[in-house]
Amino acid sequence: VQLQASGGGLVEPGGSLRLSCTASGFKLDTYDIAWFRQAPGKEREGISCISASSRYKLYTDPVKGRFTISRDGAKNSVYLQMNSVKREDTAVYYCATDQRCGTTWYPYYNVPWGQGTLVTVSS
Repeated sequence: VQLQASGGGLVEPGGSLRLSCTASGFKLDTYDIAWFRQAPGKEREGISCISASSRYKLYTDPVKGRFTISRDGAKNSVYLQMNSVKREDTAVYYCATDQRCGTTWYPYYNVPWGQGTLVTVSS
């Protein structure tokens, strides 16, 4: 299932932004969901995941302590709150299912990628 990311835009270094992940006609609340990003000229990387129950929330080192993942079943959405953004956070952000988010997470990339959302961090 392709998930749709939205909420990107231009933000100054040190600022905040919240991304949303939704799916049309598909309920997200029983699936582990992850956020990925792809910076210009770089490979796509997984940055955060959340388990279906929200018990597990994992982050990779580049975003740990700055980004927060959450989900709202009533709105069928998963969010990525980005705080204290840096220029190196500039990337297209994607969300995806088909992940296994628990005490550990190994990002799985062979998924149907949906539309990403561009985040540009610049002054």
